Amino acid sequence: MSAAEIVKNMPKKGREEFCEALLSIGQDLASTLDLDLLLDRVLTASQKVFHFDNALIRLVDMNRGVLEAVASYGYDDEAVSQEITLGQGVMGRAALRGAPVLVDDIEKEADYVPGIMGARCELAVPLVARNKVIGVINVESTQPGAFDKNDIEPLMTLAGQAAIAIDNARLYRSLKDVSEENRELHQLNYRILESTDLGIYAIDTDLKITSWNRRMSEMSGITQQEAIGSNLPELFPALDAEGVLPRLLNVLESGKSEKLELVQRTLKGELRFQKRRLAPLKDGDDVSGVVVIVEDITEFKNLLDQTIHSEKLAEVGRLSAALAHEINNPLGVIIYATELMLREDVDSFMQEMLERVGTEAERMKTLTGGLLSFSRGKGTRWQKVDLNKVINDVLKLIKYELEKNSIQFDLDLAELNPVKADPNKLKQVLINLLLNAVHAMPAGGSVRVQTRMPDEEQVEIIIADEGEGVPEEIRDSIFEPFYSTKKEGVGTGLGLYICRNILEEHCGSIELDDNFEPGATFRLKLPVKQLPSS
Repeated sequence: MSAAEIVKNMPKKGREEFCEALLSIGQDLASTLDLDLLLDRVLTASQKVFHFDNALIRLVDMNRGVLEAVASYGYDDEAVSQEITLGQGVMGRAALRGAPVLVDDIEKEADYVPGIMGARCELAVPLVARNKVIGVINVESTQPGAFDKNDIEPLMTLAGQAAIAIDNARLYRSLKDVSEENRELHQLNYRILESTDLGIYAIDTDLKITSWNRRMSEMSGITQQEAIGSNLPELFPALDAEGVLPRLLNVLESGKSEKLELVQRTLKGELRFQKRRLAPLKDGDDVSGVVVIVEDITEFKNLLDQTIHSEKLAEVGRLSAALAHEINNPLGVIIYATELMLREDVDSFMQEMLERVGTEAERMKTLTGGLLSFSRGKGTRWQKVDLNKVINDVLKLIKYELEKNSIQFDLDLAELNPVKADPNKLKQVLINLLLNAVHAMPAGGSVRVQTRMPDEEQVEIIIADEGEGVPEEIRDSIFEPFYSTKKEGVGTGLGLYICRNILEEHCGSIELDDNFEPGATFRLKLPVKQLPSS
């Protein structure tokens, strides 16, 4: 019997209520995708049409083969909470057969599943959507024969409408859950891409950029908005010459990963060392693009170069120490022999030659002493030191050298807090800097030495000369070992390097001031606090 015939055979009031209920379910089908709300409306509609004292909706869990209660009224918690297997009881049979089951007297049913208290009559109709049973609507009564076959068709019609709406709502909920999972996965992937220190971007088969992370923006200076959608070779024309573009095309064609290292100059003009890994993006067996992972190894390479350089210096230091020891032995003999010969009665020419030999031997000993200081530092003896006294002691030591070269000395010594230092090592620094100043003024000049306390935590020594100064192009190199602007054979290029090491050992620093006046100004800083322990 069709829905129209069912309605026609009903009383007028029943027809109105039934039509209203069908209209309500139809509206829910079109407008409601909230499953819980929809189930509640189905029960409300069935109660309004049929005036049932109770109703229960169970949906099929196909994974476990059971009927699970999802909405009810008139049933206690115990009845609702129990699960029914397909084929068990009235509801189970209705679900298994896909057909309504009417029981006039449940006392005759051996597998009756308890529902309402004192139940005698039960009617269950399947919820069928897309030719598949998705659940059951069940009603019970305490009166035998309370339901008959005339109740089946109207309830089936209502169940058919409800089943479609419920199935759509369940499908929507499933899609929503999948969408939420995809959204969370997308956010996770985005956070990973944005948090990594690796530059990552992707291109499609037309070499259009489809993805560009934060690190790529930092490396290239090109924002994500500028990059995405741009043609990669047009954005970076140098990729072809660098060998990156042919590799990308090869990955797109072969579907095999590749990697390479290159030196790249950024848009800012910086030279960077990079590793690149090119991995195919696959859609099944087809290559749909390439993922490019860019690792900037500039800092690592610089650190590696520094390590290698340090190892070379250490080896040179060991060799220098060995040579210095070997040279010092004959030098000692030469100096001693010269002194003995000078005590003899020799003519003026021989005396001049012997003095020259002695002077050159002493100079050679000074050079070998520098090599020994470079190769291994002497033990540091920490004590409270008055820097002004150290400066005055140094001036006494080099007074003859200053007078011989017509060097005027200008002292400006402020009252200082004592520092914890090794006075002998500080004397070595000051002697080195002052002699450098003397050598920078072969025609004479003036050297200014000033001490000051910019604050209570540090003291400064400023040494300024009137020489030719330090050219801009070599300012960054003067503290490097073996770098010297003196004539060959005059210096080892280790003086300023040793000075810097001594200052760093004292937790201090040495800097060449940026001044445009004639001469060079060196600024030494030493802390009053936070010094090395004894």
